[in-house]
Amino acid sequence: MREDEWVIGVIGGSGLYAMDALENAQSIRVESPWGEASDELVIGEIAGKRFVFLPRHGKGHRIPPSELNFRANIDVLKRAGCTDMLSLSAVGSLREDLPPGKFVIVDQFIDRTFAREKSFFGAGLVAHVSMADPVCPSLSDRAEAAAKAAGADVHRGATYLAIEGPQFSSRAESELYRSWGCDVIGMTAMPEAKLAREAELPYALVAMVTDYDCWRDGEDHVEVHDILATLSANADMAAQTVVEFAKALPDTRPTNPLDTVLDISIITAPDARYPAMLAKLDAVGKRVFESQ
Repeated sequence: MREDEWVIGVIGGSGLYAMDALENAQSIRVESPWGEASDELVIGEIAGKRFVFLPRHGKGHRIPPSELNFRANIDVLKRAGCTDMLSLSAVGSLREDLPPGKFVIVDQFIDRTFAREKSFFGAGLVAHVSMADPVCPSLSDRAEAAAKAAGADVHRGATYLAIEGPQFSSRAESELYRSWGCDVIGMTAMPEAKLAREAELPYALVAMVTDYDCWRDGEDHVEVHDILATLSANADMAAQTVVEFAKALPDTRPTNPLDTVLDISIITAPDARYPAMLAKLDAVGKRVFESQ
């Protein structure tokens, strides 16, 4: 693999469990010291660029949000050589002008999850990465252009409220999140985006609106069966978005400031780092540890 080669990791959310556009596809099981990933990785090419696909909830949607092994998912993508990460995620809308079927390019998050491991780092190897700007702007530009080329109705710029789930919000919660200025709501972007940053993977999120959250007066509350029909249509558009994304990629990948965030984030002195933590971080921190 060349240093300037694109390898795009794609995590498919609810309704997107396969990537039929992949050519020369092969499924591989990648082991991780962080446990089991959601499923096998499917590696192939689209428009001559290498892509690695992982269904976030596993084929058949087996794994609920709180039981996703986010660390293993990001770790196996890193081990597979991914340089960048495109996340596709189903969301509810907290705004009247973001109706079902809309595609939203997210740029901010509020994390209200509480039952998940949120970092690769910990006792014996401490790091603090910045999440002030949690997505990669250049990758988000490419995602926006690809969704528009695929024919999607796209909105750029939104705050994603991540809840623990698996239950949907109460009306009071939904109104609270709207008062905070949140635009869409989901259950899976956190800690995914945080872990991608720690793994030095530039990250963009395309949120696919399936429903209005329960804040609308006179609106029936959210039911899964109401969401499934929109999910199907969104999944087809999302798959075409990935194709358009691949077609527009330049032949060589430019360097990205997010490729080296760990250079300024690890605080534990080299001689104080626990060997067991170094071993678990052999993929996530390989670049920075080898340079020290």
